[in-house]
Amino acid sequence: MFFRFIIWILFIFGGLALGIVIDLKYFSEIWCLWQWHVLSFLWGAFLLKIVMTISKNTGRILAKHGREGDIPRMETNQLVKKGPYECMRHPMHLGLFLFPVAFAFLSGSVSFILLIAPLEILIMLIMIFTIEESEAIRKFGTQYLKYKQQVPAFSLRIKCLKILLKPVSKQ
Repeated sequence: MFFRFIIWILFIFGGLALGIVIDLKYFSEIWCLWQWHVLSFLWGAFLLKIVMTISKNTGRILAKHGREGDIPRMETNQLVKKGPYECMRHPMHLGLFLFPVAFAFLSGSVSFILLIAPLEILIMLIMIFTIEESEAIRKFGTQYLKYKQQVPAFSLRIKCLKILLKPVSKQ
């Protein structure tokens, strides 16, 4: 968990720092436009709202259906196949892909938006398919392997996105 937290800090603040350096060298005319920053900030706020909604909804579903017994917070011991997990294996990660993009738009960094955030998403995909998937297989065994055969890792179908963005009750 600590390793993943450090990676997120590097993605966000490292991406921002690198983005600003590249922007000041290659995109300085855009960087100086206040109109760009207003528009970019509004897009970033919209995307951040989507990220927070997805995180809240998937977190509630995991807390409600993924825990049995007395286990630490943020841990699961039950394979969840309800809500958005019916149509994709990693709905929370789909939302988290938008986090660097949202932060990039909030900052107004053109190179963060166009270069760095997509690279960070690619790194997240690699981590999901190497680390997360193998952890799930170790934890849930053949049950997860069967789920993996039936449900795609991600889905952008409208029906699935509606389920993902639909508010989930706390209980």
